[in-house]
Formats: sequence, structure tokens, C-alpha cells
Amino acid sequence: MTDPLSSPTGSGRPYGRPLPSSRTPSEPLPPARFAFGGQTWREIAHLLANLPLALLGFVYVTTVLFTSAFLTLTVIGFPLLAAALMGARQLGRVERMRARALLRVRVDEPSPLPFRGGGRRADEGFFAQVWMSVKDPVGWRSMLYELIRMPWGIATFVITLTGLFVAWPVLPYIVRGLTNVDRVMVRSLLSPSDELERRIAELESDRGVVVDTAAADLRRIERDLHDGAQARLVNLAMGLGLAKEKLLEDPDAAATMVAEAHGEVKLALQELRDLARGIHPAVLTDRGLDAALSAVASRCTAPVKVTVDLAARPAAAIEGIAYFTVSELLQNISKHSGARAASVDVWRSDDRLLIQVWDDGRGGARLDGGTGIAGLAERLGAVDGLFVIESPVGGPTTVTAELPWRGRDAAGG
Repeated sequence: MTDPLSSPTGSGRPYGRPLPSSRTPSEPLPPARFAFGGQTWREIAHLLANLPLALLGFVYVTTVLFTSAFLTLTVIGFPLLAAALMGARQLGRVERMRARALLRVRVDEPSPLPFRGGGRRADEGFFAQVWMSVKDPVGWRSMLYELIRMPWGIATFVITLTGLFVAWPVLPYIVRGLTNVDRVMVRSLLSPSDELERRIAELESDRGVVVDTAAADLRRIERDLHDGAQARLVNLAMGLGLAKEKLLEDPDAAATMVAEAHGEVKLALQELRDLARGIHPAVLTDRGLDAALSAVASRCTAPVKVTVDLAARPAAAIEGIAYFTVSELLQNISKHSGARAASVDVWRSDDRLLIQVWDDGRGGARLDGGTGIAGLAERLGAVDGLFVIESPVGGPTTVTAELPWRGRDAAGG
């Protein structure tokens, strides 16, 4: 879906919504030629290697299948079958590597089984893990691949070897046809099961981003408390202690120390307010995005026009992410853009919350520019959001963020 969405404010800034690709496209193949080219020789090498590798895979699969089937009458049958299926996964991985190197086939790696530390998940025992491995569709499809490859490996080996001696003028065309069958088999049996499996792999990666982000936020809060308010409160306690000692012998000096302590209290309170605002501002909880974004826009060095067109408030988590995304972008405008004007537009389109931040600064912003934009993109991606930046050198800069919409009632907020 590439139809542009435009801001309801009529600013005319187009918003193109790119769809993330879950499959890397295969490289284009050169045409088969009468004179053998480099790709033809790679395809010949692949077909000649089919026989020994197919023989190895066939022996492995038949041996482990018959052995584990016989031993299912004992306690070691199913664990052996589970181990055999994990081994079949590795054979499939080797075949995908060979296809990438020789056939220019790009197939995504299936998501790994969700084991943690020591091969087990924290909430599941040994037998649950064995059952998970036995039900693994990737392992079974890899075994099926190795079984049907045996007759195919013999046929391709004989045809290719014979063609090298008696049919070499047309061998490139024969080889291309045979390897096209190999490509179909690899894509059909050794690729991830379906879109759901690829989505699981993406979510596992996103979960790591969320965990890292939460840990970084906790470290930032601890550092701010330790270096800011805590240090001021320590100084305050020391000052009040000294004032107490001088209260009787030098009341004027004690009064001066109390006045200084009063100033430290004010600064400590201001730092605590700033820290609380950085965690979750009260105005966002009480009055929503419109008021919260207007407050953060008032601190920007450039005049900012804020337009929030929402009939209802989103879930608290989505609202918080939207607020901090705009806050970070406005900080970048203040620090790096040299802009004289900026705008923030927020609106809803179907089941998505759209945010567009524009400024007329110097431009040149990039995801790898070191201004926190890459971190924003990762955070949005972790919650199934999108982040698009358009910032030519010389400006203007338009950043569009997209979040999934969840209402407060559905989220229980």
C-alpha cells in the first residue's frame, strides 16, 4: 500500500507509508549462454555436489527415523527424535547456504525454537521442550527435503556428468532447467513456514530492543537522581547540620546557611519535577497529547505550531510513545537544525496514529547521524510502528512516525 496519506491540516506534505519487507529478494540471474559463464559453472558444481550431499542427508534421515521409531517404545525414543529434528534443521541450513552461494537464491532463515538458557525456557520443563522439537515443522520439512533429494541427486549427477562429455553445447540450458527445480525445492521446503513464522522472528528481535530501551531508561533515571537531586539533598543536609551547630553561637551565619539551604531545596524540587516530566509528564496523564505537546513545543527554540486532531485519546502506552517521539524530535530541532519555524501534526487514520514533525532548518538529518533518530526508529519498530525521515541537505526536514492505534477502552486505560 503506497497511496500517500496527507495531514488533515492541509499542509500538503505527502506521507508515503513504506511497507517493511520480510523477504530479501533473490539476485537476478544472468541468461544461460552457449559459452559457459561463471554462473553456469556454479550451477554445474551445485548439481554435481547434489549426489554426495543427498546421500549423506538420506542416510542420516532414514537412520534416525527408523532408530527413533523403534525406540519410541522406550523413554529415549522421543528425545532422540527431537534431537534428530534439530540435526535436520542444521542440514537445511547447510543447503540454504549452498543455494545462496551457488544458485543465488535468497531464502530467509527460519526462526529458531524459543529455547533459553541451557536449551530450556524458564517456564517449561524438559518434556515440554522435547514435544516442541517433535512438533517443529521446519525440522520435518528439512527431513522431507533430504528424502526426496536422493533420487533427484542421482538423476542430476548423472545428467550433468554425461552432458559435460556428450552434450556440452546445450549443457547451460539443461543445467539452468535442473537448477530451477532445485530453486523451487529450496524455496518450498527450506524457507520459513509462513508469514506468521517470519513475524515471530521480527517480534523476537523487537523484544530485545524493548528490553534494551527499558534498561537504558532505568540507567538514565538512576544517573539523573544520583548526579542531580540526590547530590543537592546531600548538600542540603550538610548545610542544615552546619546551621544547627552555629545557631546559638552565630545566629547571623546560621540564617545565611538556612537561606542557602532554602535555595538548594528549590533547585532539588525543580530537578525532581524535570525528572518526573522526563519519565511521564503529569500534563500528559491529565489533559492528553494536545496539552502535553503544546507544553513541550513551548520549550523549543523555534516557534512550533501544534495541531492534534484526535476524537479520542489513544491507550496510555501509545500516547506516551507519541509524546516522547515528538519531544525527542523537537529537541533535535532546537539543538541541530537552526530552524526558524516548525510544526507538529497528529491525527488518526483507520487503525494507525500518525505523527508528522516538520521544520525549515538546514536538513541533512539521517538515521545514522548520531542525534538519537536511530533509537527512535528502533523504539517505534519494536511496537509495530514505522519511522520515515525526509531531510535533504538545505532542508526542510519532514519526519513521519506511525504507531498502531489502540483506544483507552480496549487497553483498559
